[in-house]
Amino acid sequence: MFTKYFFSGILLLLAVFMLWSATPLIAQENPQGQQPAPEKSLYERLGGVYAIATVVGAFIEKLLVNDILNANPRIKEARDRVPKAGLKYRVTELVCQVTGGPEKYTGRSMKDAHAHLYITEKEWQAMAADFKKILDEFKVPAKEQGELIAIVESTRPDIVIGTAKK
Repeated sequence: MFTKYFFSGILLLLAVFMLWSATPLIAQENPQGQQPAPEKSLYERLGGVYAIATVVGAFIEKLLVNDILNANPRIKEARDRVPKAGLKYRVTELVCQVTGGPEKYTGRSMKDAHAHLYITEKEWQAMAADFKKILDEFKVPAKEQGELIAIVESTRPDIVIGTAKK
């Protein structure tokens, strides 16, 4: 009789152990009640600082040869004064920060950095078109493009003359 209960007890214990050890597998197959993994930051989805720096570098190069922007003598003067590498660095720093990266932008505010340039709506549109072309060239996915364009668009009132918030 002892043997019968002993084996029954062992089998019950073994069944409980197997069920307990299989619980994580069951939970993985049926994740009800579990919190979904948080979405990665835009910074992470863009590939981090090196990917951002590469795209920013190509974007700045495109802006430097943009005829509409080059027609503004104040922009030309600023370009002659600020080294291209420095501009690329500051823009990379800014993009990294606003997309959720660890880098911290240390430059001037958009308003202070652009007030003396008297950027027009036509010049803004030329910059925005170049930005879109670069994002397409680097195959930035549509969702991330939308987020980046929204961030850039949020700076318009501080950059374009006649659109400042009142």
